[in-house]
Amino acid sequence: MRKKDKLLRITGGVAIAFGLLTVVSGGTTLLGALEMGAVVLFVLWFNTLAGLAYVVAGLGLWQGRPWAYPLSLAIFAATLLVFAAFGLHVAQGGAFEMRTVFAMALRSTVWGGIALVARQVLSGR
Repeated sequence: MRKKDKLLRITGGVAIAFGLLTVVSGGTTLLGALEMGAVVLFVLWFNTLAGLAYVVAGLGLWQGRPWAYPLSLAIFAATLLVFAAFGLHVAQGGAFEMRTVFAMALRSTVWGGIALVARQVLSGR
């Protein structure tokens, strides 16, 4: 297996795992099985639904599909927009949990990295 193919498989696997964990965590919270404190609903809904896109992007990366890069970039951009909207919510005095700040920073970092890998590997094909 070529180095680029291996990198795509690893990146795709990370995206799929991240997506599945996100869907389970968000879905469990939305169904009320987890008590999470000051939930910001638009962030929770976005993250839960984005988890499905994470899985699709991960599958595309795993298979080396050219569309996986634009999807990864769109996920990254949408995450940054929701993070900014969350920041506005906080700035206006809205209730929130500090773990949401950390979770959104993690999501932004992970998807920025995934989009970067996808661009570098898939643009050379």
